[in-house]
Amino acid sequence: MLVIMLIIFTAFTGFGLIIPVLPSAIKQAAGPEAAELHLGAMLSLYSLVSLIASPFWGRLADRIGRRPIILVGMVGFAVSFWLLAVSGTSLGLMYASRLLGGLFSGAAIASSVAYVADITSEETRTKGMGFVGMAIGLGFVFGPAIGGIGSRVSLAFPFYLAAALSLLAALFGAAALPESLPPEARGRRAAEAGGFGAVFQGPMKVLFGLSFLVTFTLAAVESTLVYFEGVKIGADEFQMGILFALIGIVGAAVQGGVVRRIPKGAEAQAAAVGFGIAALGFALITLSFNFWSAVAFVSVFAVGNALERPNVTSLITQRTPVGQGTTSGVNSAMDSLGRVLGPLFGSALYHVNIFLPYVAGALLSLLAVGLIRFGLSEAPVQRGHA
Repeated sequence: MLVIMLIIFTAFTGFGLIIPVLPSAIKQAAGPEAAELHLGAMLSLYSLVSLIASPFWGRLADRIGRRPIILVGMVGFAVSFWLLAVSGTSLGLMYASRLLGGLFSGAAIASSVAYVADITSEETRTKGMGFVGMAIGLGFVFGPAIGGIGSRVSLAFPFYLAAALSLLAALFGAAALPESLPPEARGRRAAEAGGFGAVFQGPMKVLFGLSFLVTFTLAAVESTLVYFEGVKIGADEFQMGILFALIGIVGAAVQGGVVRRIPKGAEAQAAAVGFGIAALGFALITLSFNFWSAVAFVSVFAVGNALERPNVTSLITQRTPVGQGTTSGVNSAMDSLGRVLGPLFGSALYHVNIFLPYVAGALLSLLAVGLIRFGLSEAPVQRGHA
């Protein structure tokens, strides 16, 4: 668990490095008038490619093991970040970078989730997913902060650093990460995988819908928050880097201190509480009036999101009727679908009115509470493959 957490932490530190810088790099290449459109399009391209590729990476991980897929994914991430670093004002290279990043994201992320499912029991699954969330949250603490500071050197510097960190994670994994799926289990997991339609049995449809909503609402925020806070409080890249870092601290604290203590059987209720808190956070964000109010209000949303994601993921891995690799791949695809549609949805609403993405996020979060209450309350639990 420690090794996989370190790999996830390093990967998401690299990923977080580019968050406060990418909008400015796109603005430099495309001009201020088209920057928001290209940012939304690049985020959506990344997620569209991940949507297509993730289920296949998951099935491959069920056949040949998790470790080689994770390592391939991290090397692919490194190449994609390097392309961003050398892109300069070339929008074509930026789009190529996002395409490659999407292609390999399912390999790195979905296989890491399947790895954690392999090494935990149903009783400890939520705790394990909480540790994963904490590693991701800590990555988003250090990544955006370093990216914001690194932008003072140059806009390309954080991208070079992200590439280096991804390559470091791959090398560390090659040296220290053992395989979680023994050879004798791989044929069975591949046979269990069946067709992709087998994943969507019973309560799984509702759970995958919740997974989509978690990411869809988050992506709508990610694609507009830099611009929104720029208008509302005049935030620059450095301030947004610090903002994202503080939000990451909140998320890591919740997932490392609260989620891992949630007992088996209480995941659905905890996820519902998370969606309710996220709805409140969305509403509060619209009231931002200075930097610290923005930190406070976005942190409320971060608390909700930190409760939503690991509990929904834990339920998916517990109730799946098929192999964990296939399930994690499909779940990653749902995550990617949210990242395809979320930025387009958020950007479109932002152009109508800058408050609309956050109003819509609040309403969709309340819809998720209803889905948990009425869609899972009577759903039978199926044993997952640990």
